Amino acid sequence: MFSLVWGTFATTLGWVVATDFRGAAHRFHAFSHAATPFGGPGASVIGVGFFRLVAGVFALVGPIVLVTGLLDLWRGEAEGFRLPPAGGWFVLVQAVLLGAALWHYWRRSGFLRRQWDAGSGLRRTAVAGVTASLVAFAALLALGSGTWMLVAWLLGGLCGITLLLSDPADGPSDS
Repeated sequence: MFSLVWGTFATTLGWVVATDFRGAAHRFHAFSHAATPFGGPGASVIGVGFFRLVAGVFALVGPIVLVTGLLDLWRGEAEGFRLPPAGGWFVLVQAVLLGAALWHYWRRSGFLRRQWDAGSGLRRTAVAGVTASLVAFAALLALGSGTWMLVAWLLGGLCGITLLLSDPADGPSDS
């Protein structure tokens, strides 16, 4: 199952960013800078060309992994997997870290709040999907449900790609 999820996400993100479809590479660069904690104006940032180069590798490797996963599924070898249940301290630390991350991204000047305020319809749905997938991923990790955890990761990633492809006129230019 991991091959299916990773291959789907890597192929989609790789081709979208590598080809700079609708300016996605430039928005990915701006998003990564805006989403980096403690990344003030003096923080060193990797250029758009580097993102496109790495995305090109994902665009080439992703379909291979996806086809491998599809072949495993077709042969009946793709199985769901479970993780061992997480301990209480792990769940507590994970909840605190998730809460801090959500607070950081949803505060008035936070990345997700700016995306929410700048859009309507599809953009707000994508922001809500990213937020819900973060919570679902953490909860499913704590419960040990590996297969559903990967599904939450994939859905959140696809919602993030939707944000990359949203109208650049109201994008996060004020990183």
